[in-house]
Amino acid sequence: MAIVTTGVAATGLAIMRGPLISATLMFIASTLNIRLRKSDYHGLAVVVSGLGIVASCWFAAALLGITFDFPAIWAGTKSFMVQMMSYAPADYPATLP
Repeated sequence: MAIVTTGVAATGLAIMRGPLISATLMFIASTLNIRLRKSDYHGLAVVVSGLGIVASCWFAAALLGITFDFPAIWAGTKSFMVQMMSYAPADYPATLP
């Protein structure tokens, strides 16, 4: 009986590893946000808040069964940016003075 219970727990952890990691990241981001705001590190608090929002979106997507193919997203973004840069004039400045 103990082997079955351990197997069920291990299977549950394996299936829910994404939502568990993202829930942990949300908790850490919330805790850090409170501590950083109390110690007047408002810039870092905003960054940590952003990470918390990303973690919560990841959590919701994982619960809904939505998966992201990051290499495909990166390849699409890269090809789009290369295409947009090809429309720029040749004498267009690359950086602002």
